[in-house]
Amino acid sequence: MLRQQCPYAIDPAGQDIHGEARALRARGAVTTVLLPGGVPAWVVTDQTLVKKLLVDPRISKDAYQHWTAWQKGETAETWPLAIWVSVQNMVTAYGDEHRRLRRLVASAFTARRVEMMRPRIEEITARTLDSIGELPPTRPWDVRENFAQVIQTQVQLDLFGIPEESAEPLRRITDGFFKTEMSLKEAQQNQLDMYTTMAELIDFRRRHPADDVTSALIAARDDVDGARLSEKELIDNLILLFTAGFEPTVNLIGNAVSSLLHHPEQLAHIREGRAGWADAVEETLRAEAPGANLILRYAVEDVAVGDVVIPQGDAIMISYAGAGRDTAVHGTDADRFDVLRPTRRENISFGHGAHYCIGAPLARLEAEIALRELFARFPDLTIAAPDEPLRPIPSFIANGLRELPVLAMARAELAV
Repeated sequence: MLRQQCPYAIDPAGQDIHGEARALRARGAVTTVLLPGGVPAWVVTDQTLVKKLLVDPRISKDAYQHWTAWQKGETAETWPLAIWVSVQNMVTAYGDEHRRLRRLVASAFTARRVEMMRPRIEEITARTLDSIGELPPTRPWDVRENFAQVIQTQVQLDLFGIPEESAEPLRRITDGFFKTEMSLKEAQQNQLDMYTTMAELIDFRRRHPADDVTSALIAARDDVDGARLSEKELIDNLILLFTAGFEPTVNLIGNAVSSLLHHPEQLAHIREGRAGWADAVEETLRAEAPGANLILRYAVEDVAVGDVVIPQGDAIMISYAGAGRDTAVHGTDADRFDVLRPTRRENISFGHGAHYCIGAPLARLEAEIALRELFARFPDLTIAAPDEPLRPIPSFIANGLRELPVLAMARAELAV
């Protein structure tokens, strides 16, 4: 049973991610919440404590072994968010099983492969900006739909060897994966679509292997020491890599552009050489973590956290939105976007410890290139309707904008 005060009900639509994180921090470093569907959990917002728990062997991500409510059927696979815990991949694995899966996946997601993609990412970005540049200067366009999603879609197609015709279905399915206000029926259909599409991709790449992550993972099914991937592990790890690579990167780019446009003095720091685009990326990761909350982890045994005890078998949610604005780490002005902040690189938005995001270098590379090229091509970029509030995507897990309408004139046009 959850002890402590009455649980805080998490908003399924994520309408005020940071307001909610502030409310949770005010209740203590660790407090209780009710997730959508009435699922109880503990939430941690203190960054120092989050880092400790992320490397604590008494904290697991395997629901089948360590979440009592899942084992007893109290939280069934009919829960709309069940896919977040029912998949069996390197993120949900525990101990030796996690090390086995991560090693196999890492063999297909190397630093060499990421760095080799730099010229291609630059090419995709330039081509995307060329298309935007053909629009009438007075016509607003959307940073998310017309820029960030276009770049990330093509990067994912290249990285995973996905046929062009599968791009739109996969984008739609991924959007649904992060929509935490979906009904059970919608969530189940989206899950079915995801598994069907990934199975089709695997079948296609088995027949047509190439130099891509999907083909590499298929080859990794038969490892030299027998530590092979099962077919379900193959599909589940592909789902993980694709979804974790798409939505967070799109949100990272969109959040960074929004933050810089809302704080022109910070953009000036970069343009005048006091900071770099990497600093803007790191500060965005801190202040606007693209993954606001991550579900779920579980207590392998009773875990004492200060004067709170998280009982064995209870679920735990990590609040990256809360940790990123922890005043004890980032200062009393932690809510402020500041590319010169001394602690900007101390963010943990890609995780910490054994489960650190394997795609973090690629996401950082893409965001830096996207920001650099966007503001070079459109130095006068402005928000199209500055007095209208920007709408968040309907998710308490992902933190991003549904749209970011902007106006811009190319550098050549400014010189006329």
